[in-house]
Amino acid sequence: MISTTISRTSAVFLGLPGLALLFGSDVLLPAVVPDFPSSGTWIGQLLAASWLGIARFNWGARDSVLGGIYGRPIVQLNVLIYVVGALGLLTSGHLSAPLRFVAGPTIAFGVVYTALMFRGPFDARPPK
Repeated sequence: MISTTISRTSAVFLGLPGLALLFGSDVLLPAVVPDFPSSGTWIGQLLAASWLGIARFNWGARDSVLGGIYGRPIVQLNVLIYVVGALGLLTSGHLSAPLRFVAGPTIAFGVVYTALMFRGPFDARPPK
């Protein structure tokens, strides 16, 4: 099922950096954002908590059909996180190399989940 692949990939895409930021935000944030203050590492931990929560939500929905009216809260949550993330990355003045690496999949997930929201499940058979 395509929905299963999308949910699992999204869960891994958010879960791994979420774990890394949860335990290593004091090292990762200054490496990604130049001149990041060391007193602001709690922001990375808050971001990690949200990413881990959404990753867990996606992992729980990995066997569900997503799109259209099916799994609507899950799809809307992912549209929100990926579209806002993509817009934030695209409108920032300077993207470091790690952020450019993250921008591509974020934009792709934003497009996929937006298509799921408006089109319907990719797994559905076309009407006869």
